[in-house]
Amino acid sequence: MSLSGIILGLINVAIVVIILLLVGAVAHWILRNLGWGLPTEVERLYIGLVALIALYLIVALLFGLPAVHILRGTGPVSVPAIAAVPPIIAPEPR
Repeated sequence: MSLSGIILGLINVAIVVIILLLVGAVAHWILRNLGWGLPTEVERLYIGLVALIALYLIVALLFGLPAVHILRGTGPVSVPAIAAVPPIIAPEPR
């Protein structure tokens, strides 16, 4: 793996961590405005979970392991394969 690939992977890990922390901060803000407080232990568990996710992503990046894919396709589809599918709206040839 090239240095640029590792740097881009680390930037992706940082983006995931920031998004997860932002989701946690928004949930904490909403719960606080509703009058429900979160115990400190729950906050620490959430931060620990985010740290474990970041560690997994870094290890997967460095060792070339596949990360968890939420959305999976059927695989790479080439342009000729897409072009071979007949259009639905096109009229029938005479």
